[in-house]
Amino acid sequence: MIKLTILGCHSATPRVNAFPTSQYLEINNRHFLIDCGEGTQRQMRKYKVGFSKINHIFITHLHGDHFYGLVGLLSTYGILSREKDLHIFGPKGIKNATLQMLKISESHAKYNMIFHELSSKESEQIYEDDKVLVKTIPLTHRIYTNGYLFIEKEKPRKLNMLNISGYPEIDKADYLNIKAGKDVILPSGEVVKNKEITIAPQKPLSFAFCSDTAYKPDIVPIIKEVDLLYHEATFLNDREDLAKKTKHSTSIEAAKIAKNANVGQLIVGHYSGRYTDISAFKKEASTVFKNVSLATPGAVFTAAH
Repeated sequence: MIKLTILGCHSATPRVNAFPTSQYLEINNRHFLIDCGEGTQRQMRKYKVGFSKINHIFITHLHGDHFYGLVGLLSTYGILSREKDLHIFGPKGIKNATLQMLKISESHAKYNMIFHELSSKESEQIYEDDKVLVKTIPLTHRIYTNGYLFIEKEKPRKLNMLNISGYPEIDKADYLNIKAGKDVILPSGEVVKNKEITIAPQKPLSFAFCSDTAYKPDIVPIIKEVDLLYHEATFLNDREDLAKKTKHSTSIEAAKIAKNANVGQLIVGHYSGRYTDISAFKKEASTVFKNVSLATPGAVFTAAH
């Protein structure tokens, strides 16, 4: 199952009821923080995100509205006497910028901060465990920026006990190999194909996070058929000129990406402060792609089989 909690979803500066980008992702019993704008800690507490559950933080780029809350969060972990390692993924330079701030402020931490600095302009796998893998989504912004693709690891094939019962020679000791996808060779020499005695697992769930970026159609193959897509939509189509100038996207452009990638659901956010009524973003995007939702602080989005 995927559960995504929006902590902040607005662009530029924090305002009374508008918080910069940050999201909390739960996928296949793993817990990730994506971006960490100012106010992220407050939002984590407000929406009951467990600080101790997060062992991996993914930063898309080093603009303040995606990054300036990180040092404060790391300092808080020190105050809370965290001891578990914390892995931080982000652009080259994030380690130096973060550690310098912590050093100057004499913030002390007992836990290890393990930085994974990124510089490739091609999509690459940057994380994997037994349940989840993460790949980068190269984006086009004013500075080096990556989105992130989170994918459940494929589960083992299930035993088709009805078909297996037709082969009394197959022993229970063979079941693990069968689940792993191996064929069975009977004492007679007959080969029983794995697909005949197993059931394929359900398609792994996936979530793609794309912010900030100019319209970039070449990301479509990377995010093809993801269950949830968060794509920035800083401007409505009336300011397409400004979107191009600042290397952001419009709601129409986000919807085109969603449609061409055949995603399950599109979530738009990163709204410019010039708009007081964000419902227009959904209305406009829905003219291109039907299943559109608006990111708002505290909103929860899920995907399940």
